[in-house]
Amino acid sequence: MLSVYRRLLEEMPPGNMVLDCDMGAHTSLKAGGKAALLIVPRSMDELRRTLAVLSRSGCGYTAIGSGTNILVCDSGYPGAIVKIGEAFSQIEVSGKALSAGAGAPVAAVARAAMEAGLAGLEFASGIPGSIGGAVFMNAGAYGSEMKGVVRSVSLISKDGQREYALGAADLGFSYRHSSMQDTGDIITGAALELEYGDAEEIKGKMREFAELRNAKQPVGMPSAGSFFKRPYGHFAGKLIEDCGLKGLTVGGAAVSPLHAGFIVNNGEATASDIIDLMHLVQHTVYDRFAVKLEPEVRIIGDA
Repeated sequence: MLSVYRRLLEEMPPGNMVLDCDMGAHTSLKAGGKAALLIVPRSMDELRRTLAVLSRSGCGYTAIGSGTNILVCDSGYPGAIVKIGEAFSQIEVSGKALSAGAGAPVAAVARAAMEAGLAGLEFASGIPGSIGGAVFMNAGAYGSEMKGVVRSVSLISKDGQREYALGAADLGFSYRHSSMQDTGDIITGAALELEYGDAEEIKGKMREFAELRNAKQPVGMPSAGSFFKRPYGHFAGKLIEDCGLKGLTVGGAAVSPLHAGFIVNNGEATASDIIDLMHLVQHTVYDRFAVKLEPEVRIIGDA
């Protein structure tokens, strides 16, 4: 397979490309296997040409943002990982509208909104990752979700042939879901519609959320945030805690003693440790409460 990607490199636009790339270094869980090829396009044109080459070759690929919600299996991923990164990190404010490239960190976008006296994004100030990933997952916190502030999204088709935009009504938002999860098309930017507010009040609200997060979440440990989706009528963390699983370990992976909804890497976890712990938690919760927990984390490759 590597020989196939070496040949592909000859067709690819110049850019940041790494063969046989250790994806643990590119994810917030700091664990996982290798991808046959990592590509970090340095411009929209490079992204367009990269997708065209991959599509023409028939080789599989997966697009990611900053890697805060993915785990590559220890066996690796035989395709290419296309990372939407720093080249897509611009942020612009005009009136109540804020536009951001898909690679812009959510925290930086929330800070830019605060500095411009725009309210509505405070809930997202502590969400790890990029705007593209947050929109893709319809990320949320403290009772709010991205769907409440997104006005439109810029996309490129998965074959690189078409650039287009969709309004919020056409994005298929639901809990931790958007239509891009179904189409495979890639988010390149998002336009948000916020409200005028007082910068100091907005800053205070962000500080309050940060204090809550620091007190209740394992922010100093490698994790992917909340590991499981919230099951209807329940909270994943409470179900896990009620099963007595706080602090449970498998290898270097642990259910956080601080918040049972988080699986953390104690420093030496493999992807298999994390996946095995996930399955153990799922089975235990189902056996006791007949509730099926679904991972919020995207697991890439064959476990």
